[in-house]
Amino acid sequence: MSGIGITLRLLHDGERDLEQDLLSAAARHHTDHEFHHVALDVARWSREHAARLADAGRDHGLDLSGPRGNPSSGALTTLREKASEALGRRPEPGLLLLHDLRDLHLAAARNSLHWEMLAQAAQATRDERLLTLVTDCHPQTLRQLRWTNTMIKILAPQLLTSV
Repeated sequence: MSGIGITLRLLHDGERDLEQDLLSAAARHHTDHEFHHVALDVARWSREHAARLADAGRDHGLDLSGPRGNPSSGALTTLREKASEALGRRPEPGLLLLHDLRDLHLAAARNSLHWEMLAQAAQATRDERLLTLVTDCHPQTLRQLRWTNTMIKILAPQLLTSV
């Protein structure tokens, strides 16, 4: 498999993971209506990105429609459980939200880096279709990053100083 193919697969898996993590966090924090609704909206972007990446994968001889190529077996879930243990058996919902936002931010940052690498490869190979895909999708990933970063900035001071 080529480097572009590997990056397409990693990014596709990353977008699918981010979608699921956003949906799970939205369900966990359904009483925080602003977070819940925005998380559902930006999860839709990741779902659309994964679908478009699957289409692009076909142009590069990849079938990205099946199960993940390298399942992570819930890496974010494991991290969240470890954080819960560190905070005690029943962390305050606000702290759990803050940890979820951190994990979502890191997942979106990983996807953003893959989008950047894909953009560079598309430019180097003069692959206009791939460059169009990156141009369409990467700005939404950057918005996901800005949203999680803003939420962390808003919530962290009060939550971390009140515990």
